[in-house]
Amino acid sequence: MTIDDFTVGVATEEHLEYVDEILRTIEDATKVRGTGIAKRNPEYVKKKMLEGKAVIAMHGDDFAGFCYIESWDHEEFVANSGLIVKPEYRGFGLAKRIKQTAFELSRKKFPAAKLFGLTTGLAVMKINTELGYKPVTFSELTSDPVFWKGCESCINFDVLTRNNYTRCLCTGMLYDPAEESVRNVPEAQPSHDGFLRVLMKFVGLFHRKVS
Repeated sequence: MTIDDFTVGVATEEHLEYVDEILRTIEDATKVRGTGIAKRNPEYVKKKMLEGKAVIAMHGDDFAGFCYIESWDHEEFVANSGLIVKPEYRGFGLAKRIKQTAFELSRKKFPAAKLFGLTTGLAVMKINTELGYKPVTFSELTSDPVFWKGCESCINFDVLTRNNYTRCLCTGMLYDPAEESVRNVPEAQPSHDGFLRVLMKFVGLFHRKVS
């Protein structure tokens, strides 16, 4: 099996039948990793599909992975949320393909928006870095209370509240389209490996502060 055996695209009405399986897969991953993913109800995910704001990966007729996009602060900020790949389909680069597709969809629908995310996963941090995200403090992310309310279902929510919503176990990452021209200048860009080393050092220091 290779990445070419999967189809990745924008979810539509025909994919509504997979919503319950998607949510079970997200919940199971949360339990295994012992880290938080904000829960979403089935109707919310169905709405994202019908709005053309979700990406789904399929292996034949079998659901393989998923991600959806949300906008905040009057579309100033956009988040790619709920990224998940079924266990049997991991290791083929599918998460990266889904994330890339969600990134492109977000840029198409909200070209002026800043894209951001919260994650505890090293693999997601690496993908985000390759897409042009950088680690930031929570103060640079959306201040929309509805977004932060979504964290209430996360098992680490008490860490967030103890720190007055300024930091948690997650790392905040941001892509700002206004900085795209700067990133496209090779001389102004550190090497990819070097940037990842700085990112991991940042994450390590950050987590020690909130533990």
